[in-house]
Amino acid sequence: MAKNVNQAFEEFNTNTVNLIKENTNNARNSRDWLIDQLLNFPENIEDFPNDYPEKHIKYGSFARNTKIRPLDDIDLMYCLGGSNAYYSVDTFNRDKYYIHTQNSSDELKKLSSDDNILNSIRVVNKLVTALNSIPQYSNSEIKRNQEAAVLNLTSYAWSYDIVPCFYTVNNFYLIPDGSGNWKATNPIIDQNNIKNTNKLYGGKVYQLVRTLKYWNANFANPKIGSYLFEVLIISFVKYKGNQNEFNDINIKNFYYYLWKNISYDVNDPKNIQGNINNLTTEQRERICRKAKECYEFANNAVNFEINEKNQEKAIENWRKIFGEKFPKYE
Repeated sequence: MAKNVNQAFEEFNTNTVNLIKENTNNARNSRDWLIDQLLNFPENIEDFPNDYPEKHIKYGSFARNTKIRPLDDIDLMYCLGGSNAYYSVDTFNRDKYYIHTQNSSDELKKLSSDDNILNSIRVVNKLVTALNSIPQYSNSEIKRNQEAAVLNLTSYAWSYDIVPCFYTVNNFYLIPDGSGNWKATNPIIDQNNIKNTNKLYGGKVYQLVRTLKYWNANFANPKIGSYLFEVLIISFVKYKGNQNEFNDINIKNFYYYLWKNISYDVNDPKNIQGNINNLTTEQRERICRKAKECYEFANNAVNFEINEKNQEKAIENWRKIFGEKFPKYE
């Protein structure tokens, strides 16, 4: 129950959207303990490749401070040392990379095919085997899922997706592509992108992303991929320039931006993947209609709040967007 819109959003974000502080602290401690175990693998696990500790990355929405409830997964990139290996790009598919190990370490050669091409599936499976050796994880489920070694804990509600990677001389990472080869990425660019945007545009961008991600997860049809959605919000903030000190105004303006822009391609801010808007024409049209509907409700809400001084009607319109978990007017 809330007396005004600002209070309603504050309660909504605290009680429904944002992670619980105690869970966040426990997750960070658990993650740091896991990282300590990973650092021991080259010494303790037979034939495990050397790592590159300076290039391990805490990435994903938890690391970017954009994770919403529930806290169900935490992402890590575990960087291995190249040991004189080198990479090449496929002639016909520029998104596919090969890592050549003929001049590399025995540990990497043992994870390679007969033609000395490092097999990313074998690398992930080696990581799965190493995780299984940790006594504290003896009752946990550990398996490979595409590019990641997945650690499902019994002691906590969240799992870990641990992605082995290599850092290249050209300042990007190679990670498994799920089919035995490698693909390029650099999550540090994404982390710096939202961090710098939040700093430059009023300090409310993290919360704006989280609140809108709740809407996307629960009410968008079809749902927009989480990474694409974050990129759209950051692009909106930069396009709009000065952000309002009240995020309800920013939310209203974002729905207008989404309505007018979801139909177009969206370039990967890392300049690696090209267009990341893989939605079909039909899906884009459906999101257009939904964004337009939400913009109209939000516009009504802001009008009731600011011009007609009617907090109850304003909150009623926000509930049409965010559902029954958005506080009622008191």
